[in-house]
Amino acid sequence: MSIADKLVLQRQRHLKWRSFDKLELLLMVGCGVLCFGFSLSVTADIVTRTIGRPWLWLQEVTSTLFIYAIFVGTAVATRRNDHLYLTAISEAMHGTPRLIVEIIIRIVVLGVAFCLIWFGYINYLRGFGSFRLPSGTPIASLYAAIPLSGVLIALFTVEQLANGIRNGFDHPEPPELDRDIPSVDADVQMRARP
Repeated sequence: MSIADKLVLQRQRHLKWRSFDKLELLLMVGCGVLCFGFSLSVTADIVTRTIGRPWLWLQEVTSTLFIYAIFVGTAVATRRNDHLYLTAISEAMHGTPRLIVEIIIRIVVLGVAFCLIWFGYINYLRGFGSFRLPSGTPIASLYAAIPLSGVLIALFTVEQLANGIRNGFDHPEPPELDRDIPSVDADVQMRARP
């Protein structure tokens, strides 16, 4: 690893709070489990319906896994700057204009997170009046994913704001490795043939 690569990695390590790395890892593993469970439940639903013995509760499991995967995945993507982030605008700038745009973008994301928390909690409370069939589980079990996602998004956005204001939002891209492909001399290949 070159010195430039080490400097880039060192810079990137300082841009995140280490305490949230474990939370991000846990959420990523959770997303993987949710997506695998979703795929498995859809497959089982198709198989049981095809053989004429449908398990009706599988649709509830499928929808629950799908909804939680979406909202937890959104929170993880926010931490990784893969979602709810307007990179094309901010990466074209440097210095003070970039700092201002990055802060505005994160304030907007923070506003979205607070809307998810507020309105998600209202929906969660109202969800105790409706029930899912055939299990009779309150639909609030699905709505709980919305404020949970909002809290995680807000947490990760505050982390990005604090680190960005302290260390700057301008992240150097890792240098591209110069991979020269040697040219092939056709004359040598022709002479090597018997």
